[in-house]
Amino acid sequence: VQLVESGGGSVQAGGSLNLSCVASGDTYRGVMCMGRFRQAPGKEREVVASIYTGGHPTRYADSVKGRFTISRDEAKNTVFLQMNNLQHEDTGKYYCAADPGWGPSEMMGADPADVVYWGQGTQVTVS
Repeated sequence: VQLVESGGGSVQAGGSLNLSCVASGDTYRGVMCMGRFRQAPGKEREVVASIYTGGHPTRYADSVKGRFTISRDEAKNTVFLQMNNLQHEDTGKYYCAADPGWGPSEMMGADPADVVYWGQGTQVTVS
């Protein structure tokens, strides 16, 4: 599975960004949990949100609930992360992740070292 990301950038606090992640290759016929992690400078990589095949269920980290929405377009093998009301603490490099053996809850509790597939990452900077 290859994951290609887009959509990062720089915004002011209170602004919005929409990240995309396109999966290609052996996508397990679309039966695969996908999600987003982020890593701020000097900090460990942390999970932000996850989503299963068909668009549900979804899970969110407490820090982003009510502000971020994860969704997926099965026909395009694409996962989106809509980020609203961005704050300075949301700054970091955001990584798309995928794993065919997990559900969204498992991904939320996972050690990043155990994630099977990663995208290249995209930078989000909130000033």
